[in-house]
Amino acid sequence: MASPEAKNLEAISKAIDQHNSNCPFPAAEVRMNPFEVERLGWDHIRGLPVVPDAEIGTGRFRIVCSRDIDGEGLEETEAIGQEIETVGPMGPPTVGRTYID
Repeated sequence: MASPEAKNLEAISKAIDQHNSNCPFPAAEVRMNPFEVERLGWDHIRGLPVVPDAEIGTGRFRIVCSRDIDGEGLEETEAIGQEIETVGPMGPPTVGRTYID
């Protein structure tokens, strides 16, 4: 079983990927409750700074878009990680299939 830190890192990493795949502007920072930042001891996650923010409850984080990083009217995306079940591969991928309309 993965450690709580590993689960947090995985959830944050997935949220960064989700933001970056849905927005033309890349994620700029990760905001977390100051207690969580101190407990985890993280300064950066995947190259993004981890910023303490007392407005965020423990166990939560926010991915901040680079479009909004200037601080004026910050638009934040909040993501809450949850444990998910992963399943192994279902079989070898098929190669060379041709579909005709």
